Amino acid sequence: MSKITEVVEAIALPIVEQANMELVDVEFVKEGPDWFLRVYIDKPGGVDLDDCVNINEQLSEKLNETDPIEQAYYLDVSSPGAERPLKKPVDFERAIGKNVYIKTFAPIEGAKEFEGILTAYDGETAVVETKIKTRKKAISLPVDKIAQARLAVTFS
Repeated sequence: MSKITEVVEAIALPIVEQANMELVDVEFVKEGPDWFLRVYIDKPGGVDLDDCVNINEQLSEKLNETDPIEQAYYLDVSSPGAERPLKKPVDFERAIGKNVYIKTFAPIEGAKEFEGILTAYDGETAVVETKIKTRKKAISLPVDKIAQARLAVTFS
């Protein structure tokens, strides 16, 4: 399915950039009997319903012209939400100083899940400061070992 997401990303990127927005992510997933093509967009200050409708209409038109997906699917254009994924280097760079959740492919220092403040990112390693009881600990996570990363909302 990654080929479909790559093709859709190439189609969506100029549409989203022309609207002065960022293409955050593209997913093509099966849920129950249905397929969903999800396109996540963002801009400073966040996106609203009009932004999503505008991009949806333009993207739908282009997808109908090029027809890169054989099966029937639902197109969903939306905001990535408060817990937006961190996939690209720029996502990690913008998340420095923010609370993140990171899951790794294999255990690092005995754990596969880390939540805390992203204190550094250099393209090779992400450093997360976690809190274990009353003690803070900085854990270096090699980027190639990260399976999933996203912003994490905390409630105080």
